[in-house]
Amino acid sequence: MDFSIQYLSFYVISVEGKGDQADKRYKHFQTLDEEEYENSSLKDFLDGELMKISKRKVDRHPKAEQVPTKIGFFIVEEGHELDSNPNYNLFNRVRFADTKDQFHDENEQFVSAYLDTSAVRGGVFLIASAKLTKYFDEPFVFLLKCDFEPKVASISDEATLIQNVEMAITTKNMKSIQYPYMPEEGMVEPGELKIHQASHARYFEDFLKFVDYGESMPEIIRNEVVGMVSEHVNEHFPEGSDARVEFENDIEIWSASEKRELRERLDSHRIVEAAASMIEITPDLDLKMKLDHISVNGLLSDFGESVHIAKVNDKYVTVIESDSIVFEKSVSPIEFLKPEMLEVVMERINAKNK
Repeated sequence: MDFSIQYLSFYVISVEGKGDQADKRYKHFQTLDEEEYENSSLKDFLDGELMKISKRKVDRHPKAEQVPTKIGFFIVEEGHELDSNPNYNLFNRVRFADTKDQFHDENEQFVSAYLDTSAVRGGVFLIASAKLTKYFDEPFVFLLKCDFEPKVASISDEATLIQNVEMAITTKNMKSIQYPYMPEEGMVEPGELKIHQASHARYFEDFLKFVDYGESMPEIIRNEVVGMVSEHVNEHFPEGSDARVEFENDIEIWSASEKRELRERLDSHRIVEAAASMIEITPDLDLKMKLDHISVNGLLSDFGESVHIAKVNDKYVTVIESDSIVFEKSVSPIEFLKPEMLEVVMERINAKNK
């Protein structure tokens, strides 16, 4: 099973120079209909690629802030329909083009918009309309960008040595946009598209001015935490008080820091409540802490259940409950330990720190 191409336009983009002085151009080589595509060498080049693009995994809220594959959605103001979005309208004009000429005329706007991006690169730009006939009568639109790469250098004479370098294209690291997004076979989301950029650069998505992308989980969590802390500040500190200003400054420093130490601001029950709302969105959120040189990796849902943090004489103590302890890799004498009661350990910690 694969997509069947209805129409495909082939463009070559050339960029000479850099920055504002760059000379950016495109040339339309050919637009093919279904029969012409079937008899072209492009069929071998793209065979199976569209299905690979449609099946590529993507998270609605990715676990990292920069990921190669994202779900985009058309920006629509409240009270307006999708057809108020220029990008949505263009995708659908290309998608439902009735003739080869109409398909070519409409998709020229994609290439022109791409050429206006700040970091455009030379290569081949393909725009395809394709059907997955097992499930849908209506086609999908694919935008594909293949970079040039040096392949053959032909030697002419002793003086010039290398006369020219022929450029080749490959599907390796190919950037792509699929509209509409297909979360699973037989289902489409008309208000969403899927974009893939092999590098983490944003330039391939920048030419879609009216498409936005869902927040990553780190962004969602950061916003939830800031909201929780702001609520606490509003409840406990009067507007303009020194304590409130100090707290707000502390949060600014926390938000900008890559390595963040325990702030000791909120009670455990408040933290557990805040964590619960995040866990509802994503149950498998990580909990990662470093206790001096010792790392703890678990789930956020473990906090307050099997992971507890306390203080003994200004020292932090982390208590982890478990039904078993399993050792890996190197052998250690600790594997034969007969554990003491917690009270005995706490007495020893107390005595040591006094």
